Amino acid sequence: MSHETWYQIKMRAQAGGKHLSGAERMLPQPLLPQQAETLVHRAIFHPRGVPEQVVLKIEKIEPEKIEILDALPVSEIRAASVAEAWRALENLLREEGFLAPEKILAHFPETYPMRGAMVLDIETFQRWEPDFQRGIRVTGMDALDSCQKTAENGKNSFREAIVLATKTAHAPGIVGEICVSDDPGYVTGYFASRRRGYVRISPLKEVGDEQGGRLFLYHGSSEKVASCLDYLEHQLVQVRNIPNLPTPALPRPDRWERLQNTLETLHSAGLYRQVPEMESAPAGEVRFRGQPLVMLASNNYLNLAHHPDVEKLVQNVAAEWGTGSGGSRLTTGTSPWHTRLEASLAEWQKTESALLFNTGYMANVGVLSALCGPDDTIFSDALNHASIIDGCRLSKAKIVVYRHGDLDDLERKIRQENPSRGLVVSDGVFSMDGDLLPLPRWLKICEKYGLFSMVDDAHALGVLGETGRGSAEHWQSPQPDILVGTLSKTLGSEGGFVCGKETLIDFLRNRARSFIFSTALNALSVAAAWKSLEILQAEPWRVRKLQENVRFFCRELQNAGIPVQSQSAIVPILLGDERLAVSCSQQLLEKGIYLSAIRYPTVAHGKARLRVALNAAHTPETLRHSAAAIAQTLPVPLR
Repeated sequence: MSHETWYQIKMRAQAGGKHLSGAERMLPQPLLPQQAETLVHRAIFHPRGVPEQVVLKIEKIEPEKIEILDALPVSEIRAASVAEAWRALENLLREEGFLAPEKILAHFPETYPMRGAMVLDIETFQRWEPDFQRGIRVTGMDALDSCQKTAENGKNSFREAIVLATKTAHAPGIVGEICVSDDPGYVTGYFASRRRGYVRISPLKEVGDEQGGRLFLYHGSSEKVASCLDYLEHQLVQVRNIPNLPTPALPRPDRWERLQNTLETLHSAGLYRQVPEMESAPAGEVRFRGQPLVMLASNNYLNLAHHPDVEKLVQNVAAEWGTGSGGSRLTTGTSPWHTRLEASLAEWQKTESALLFNTGYMANVGVLSALCGPDDTIFSDALNHASIIDGCRLSKAKIVVYRHGDLDDLERKIRQENPSRGLVVSDGVFSMDGDLLPLPRWLKICEKYGLFSMVDDAHALGVLGETGRGSAEHWQSPQPDILVGTLSKTLGSEGGFVCGKETLIDFLRNRARSFIFSTALNALSVAAAWKSLEILQAEPWRVRKLQENVRFFCRELQNAGIPVQSQSAIVPILLGDERLAVSCSQQLLEKGIYLSAIRYPTVAHGKARLRVALNAAHTPETLRHSAAAIAQTLPVPLR
């Protein structure tokens, strides 16, 4: 082998700025052209979509530096459902001596958006990858006989998996690996280690599911991490004696059984959700199941949702305009109330114009998908709202996620990407943590690199600033290019809106699909929001009362030993465990307090919390009583 010229060939395919497919081979020169053609064919005809870019990288290698390893021994676990398969994996980890398998598996969904693998310390749960978003990429590996044993499209999922698992298992400090493929047609995953071998487990996901990830379990000193990562990334390995194990055809389960299994999994993980039916309007106090409750979960921040002046106006509007709009704004749906509210919103936010959308969610989706496309780059905060994330995906732009609130990371990534055009988007107040975007510096970065600035101020309007105008007033800063807001929180109605230059609004009227193809908001909701805005501007004391309630409530919890703080109306109480959050929420309900348990996927696994949303109508007595009840309910470590 040492007398031949050898090459390593790597294939990477992308679509929509995202990794689609990848593979590599190590082989002698005569076989190079055939394998290059095979890998290109594999990239183009991929089940996850058509690539926009396929890159082949060919490098000469020294064959004498290739380490030859025997494939790990193979065993298999077949389960009746996805939920059962994950339980089997947890039991396997426990059998192998891992002390907290449930904590290990809780980290696995965090690997889904990563191109590489997470390296997790099994004792401290510290992550060791140099780049948490990218993960560690294992390269420089192949089957010893890969050129003779490939599928028609150049892919054999089992062989490629066991090659990677065998190399990973021999890396210094790696004591295990968990993997689920992101191939929507391949539902078998595995656990692998040098001690246990390669254990195929199926099904670890449903057919058609594109979520997949890889988790490396590390045990050793921090000083040895570098040698582990170096081996994974650079050591050339060929794996021999791979058994021929065809992928078995899995039986097709009953279509309803899959849904039921998913629900059972959610129940067992503390992630099952139900829709509570309230018996009164969303004020500071509500009726639920016949009992009065303190409401600490509503976004009706200024208690305007059932203000008597709003209700009286809505009754009059209903008598004249009815309950439906009759069509989209561009056909039959515009009323004078729509025009009046848009003018009032623009004046309130000191912008040239405004445009209404059916929800704040549709506003974000509409703006991002209209303004950006495949030639754009969107820089998005890691904790942005789901509507921003979905809008980014629909735009088909290249998406670059920067670390939450880390403007140094944002600027570093802008310089790395150096986009010819693009947009930076962030919440003004982050809906789960209640923390604020540092708007002035953020705007300077956007302006410095010529990028559109877009802020979703849904949880800031009516909350921040002397008069409740939101982030710009709080920071005494100019407005972003694109300001998104909602009518459904502070303004106590339904709908969303966008404020900005007339050019922007005119563009959105003509290009935002969620505006063009949606039936318009009814006149009742629009008139209610207009009246609420009028009351807000006439009575800024409501904003100051809300802000004082936040300060008072945080002091009460801090005096009880609960570490909280907030500059917004959102006060998160971090608990971590999903089941604990649900239990605390239920106990508080029994004490007359309605407080939601926020869990995955709204927040990351292990980040469950009680999310308090305060109201200007809450009295000091109510807040003091609620804080005491929360302190009595929470587990001892938080006190």
